[in-house]
Amino acid sequence: MKKASDEQKYEEAASLRDKMIAIENISQKQKVSNFTNNDIDVIGIAKNDLYVCVEVFFVRGSKMIGREHFFLNELRDMTTSEIISGFLKQYYVGNDNIPGKIMIEEEIEDEEILASILSDASGRKVEIKSPKRGEKLRFVEMAKNNARVTLENNASDKYEILSELKEILNLDKFPNKIETFDISNISGTNIVAGMCVLQDGRINKSLSRRFKIKTVFGQDDPRCMQEVIERRIRHSLDSEKSGFGKLPDLIFVDGGITQINAAKEAVKKCNVEIPIYGMVKNDKHRTRALIDEERREIPLSENAMNLITRFQDTVHDTAIEYHRKLRDKEISKSKLDEIEGIGEKKKTLLLKKFGSIEKIKSADLQELQEIKGINETLAKKIKEELE
Repeated sequence: MKKASDEQKYEEAASLRDKMIAIENISQKQKVSNFTNNDIDVIGIAKNDLYVCVEVFFVRGSKMIGREHFFLNELRDMTTSEIISGFLKQYYVGNDNIPGKIMIEEEIEDEEILASILSDASGRKVEIKSPKRGEKLRFVEMAKNNARVTLENNASDKYEILSELKEILNLDKFPNKIETFDISNISGTNIVAGMCVLQDGRINKSLSRRFKIKTVFGQDDPRCMQEVIERRIRHSLDSEKSGFGKLPDLIFVDGGITQINAAKEAVKKCNVEIPIYGMVKNDKHRTRALIDEERREIPLSENAMNLITRFQDTVHDTAIEYHRKLRDKEISKSKLDEIEGIGEKKKTLLLKKFGSIEKIKSADLQELQEIKGINETLAKKIKEELE
């Protein structure tokens, strides 16, 4: 499998991996038949520099009926016992399917308290045990080994995608940190941007950032893109200890050639070199391809395109959610609240039609009277108050 992966025969490597997992499953089901207990969950933990993987084996009626794994991040600095304790609380408290025994690889400090809570919840005695010898210990080690294999496979999948991007995009270094940007506005009002980060092949939402546009007035997405990327880069140039961390190895922008050129101008002004590509969508608003500054579409594998699609959807959601938040805030509290005769309903209709206080201010009397409930007298009053 590793040899095939090194030779970039990714489909062959994936097939071999699936066969290996199938063989392991057969072996596990044979070994579990030696168990006398008939209602057990077995938990194994594996860690690497990026993730924690928790593997759960379900043993019912002396047979392993299934397994499940979970990837956890931001836990790498915790001890194994701390991870197990936290996982047990999150997974079993409130779970209707609590087994009679939970086997773990290390004892945890709050073992008795947690066992009592789970016993009360299930209406029967629940034991949490850390076996030291024999068949039970071997089974915990099997779950732990499975977690390690699952973690390695997951890391391998992410590595293959990043390797593919490095090769196809002809990058000088491995793209461990990729950032993407999207602009959101309606009729040039409440213009904002979203930024999301793909760190080590995984979308890390905790690193997402939101921006209010400061220097662009009116609907000009390319200039907004240039402003945001320049501001973002200067954060890292000022200090890598800022909330943005080090500069990205690669930038994706939501949009075509105009957005790419705007981003390149921002990078140039900051005197740094970062490769930039656009993410374009089809007529059904689904990600179609990556494009370069020559408008050439970049051919990518299905796995890579799926990841980029999720990446583009995530940054779009980040930007649009921030835009809605600002719009709703403006609707809930504005200068219109101070005008006698303007209630919540008329305020909402005004902002929905014109988009902002400034545009209401610049509207003529006839336009204001198009709003239901606003006559000439009230329209004049609105103009006077806002001016």
